Amino acid sequence: MIDLIKQFIDFVLHIDKHLIELASQYHQWTYLIIFLIVFCETGLVIMPFLPGDSLLFAAGALCATGALNIWVLIIGVFSAAVLGDNINYVVGKFIGRKVSEGNGRFIKKDYITRTEKFYEKHGGKALIMARFAPILRTFAPFVAGAGRMEYPRFLTYCIVGNLLWVNIFCLVGYLFANNEFVKNNFSVVVLGIIFVSLIPVVLAWWKSRKTAN
Repeated sequence: MIDLIKQFIDFVLHIDKHLIELASQYHQWTYLIIFLIVFCETGLVIMPFLPGDSLLFAAGALCATGALNIWVLIIGVFSAAVLGDNINYVVGKFIGRKVSEGNGRFIKKDYITRTEKFYEKHGGKALIMARFAPILRTFAPFVAGAGRMEYPRFLTYCIVGNLLWVNIFCLVGYLFANNEFVKNNFSVVVLGIIFVSLIPVVLAWWKSRKTAN
């Protein structure tokens, strides 16, 4: 278990090098690999820990080298995110209430409660905001389904949120790929992305603790 955690941390911190290896080995199949990672993070509610923001940034940077096409990447990742969100919504609609009443091994009630409070505060736009917050973005479609949000409304927020998320991270990675600081300190940049992305999650946790006390 510890070795798996170490490998996961190494993959995240050196995601640029691992993507280069994947692209050199699997070529066009790299698109499918990235598609599946994004789909699993958004579509499988038991996998909120998969890298999303840093993966898109690194994949965008890889496109700047010519190994991948930036527009094919954006279309593929956008499709994966929208498909994953929709599956998550459907799962939440059918089993969300049952899950929220318990505390499963993989789906923690606390995660769902935090996301529900996030919805209560921000309404439907929470779907857009949650797209930029790890963990929350995985549970947001699930909670939307469990809360019986009307599907056309959900789909609108889903499309807008994913368009912003995918384009921002992929294009920023693409545009800054040749920046000397980014090239020489990619792990630091990834940590910075993770840190900034986790701020909403930490704030939500802190506020929930404060309210509970």
